[in-house]
Amino acid sequence: MTSPAAANRPGPVLALEYPMSLGVHDSYEEAQAVVDYLSDQEFPVDQCMIVGTDLKQVERVTGRLTTGRVALGGVASGVWLGLFVGLIFALFAPTGDALVTVLGAVAFGAFFGVVWALIGYAMTRGRRDFVSVTQVVATRYEVLTEHKHAERARELLDSRPGAPLG
Repeated sequence: MTSPAAANRPGPVLALEYPMSLGVHDSYEEAQAVVDYLSDQEFPVDQCMIVGTDLKQVERVTGRLTTGRVALGGVASGVWLGLFVGLIFALFAPTGDALVTVLGAVAFGAFFGVVWALIGYAMTRGRRDFVSVTQVVATRYEVLTEHKHAERARELLDSRPGAPLG
C-alpha cells in the first residue's frame, strides 16, 4: 500500500521506489498472465509494473504514394477543416445564410487542402513515395514489483499450477 505521504508526493506514477524483477517474458500476454495470477491470489498488484524492453521500431508499408492519393488526402483534410470553420461561422451568420456559409467554408477548405498537400508532396521530390504506419514495440516484457513484496510474489508464482520445479 502507498503511504499518505507518498500519495501526495509529486513524481512519476509509473515508477516503483525499489523494483525487483519477477521474470522476463517473450510476449506481453505472458507478462499480463503473471500479473493476473498475482491479482487472483490477492497480491497487491498496484505494486507491480510490466516494462517493455529491447524496443524496436517497426514500419509497415501500406501502399504507394501517388499525386492522386496526396490530392485526395488534401481534399479530405481540407473538407473537415472547412466544415469545422463553417459551422463556427454559421453560428454567427444570419439564419438564411448558415448553409451558404458552411458550404463556402467547405469548398474553400477543400481547395486550400489540396493545394497545400500537393505543394508539400512536390517539396519531397520523390524521396518518400509510399505510405506507412510506424509503431514502437518491445521484444521482451519484464514484470517488476516493489522490493518489499518480491519474496511473496515469487512464492505465489512458484506455487501456481504448471510452475517449473526449482
